[in-house]
Amino acid sequence: MFNDIGPLELVTIVVVAVLVFGPDKLPKVVQDVARTIRKIRDFSESAKQDIRNELGPEFKDFEFEDLNPRTFIRKQLENDDLGLKEIRNGFDLKKEMAELTDAVHGRDPGSSPGAAGGRVDLTKKPEVLGRDERPPFDMDAT
Repeated sequence: MFNDIGPLELVTIVVVAVLVFGPDKLPKVVQDVARTIRKIRDFSESAKQDIRNELGPEFKDFEFEDLNPRTFIRKQLENDDLGLKEIRNGFDLKKEMAELTDAVHGRDPGSSPGAAGGRVDLTKKPEVLGRDERPPFDMDAT
């Protein structure tokens, strides 16, 4: 519940509490706060239990944390009933993109600079165009 409160902040809260309530009343205030938090937790748990009972037996494994989209997706990916890990491991995005680029530009597969594991040969000199030559027009680059 208080995971984001650091030690310095906790000490500051205690000092402010002592100054506001005084050392005489502080133990009673702490007890009242603890009792209130306990009642709120009990109320929350009973409300969750009532909702589960109303939903019926088909939702017996329902967790309220699953309503958070990140938690739901993480739980579904860990379950992996569809074999998503197998698909993900068998798919090399860089290789697929290099092959697609080669096919679009009409080159032989593997001849593109990025096809060799993302390495570019810097020893090759770039093509020098003649005075009246225009660079190739790439429709996708515009």
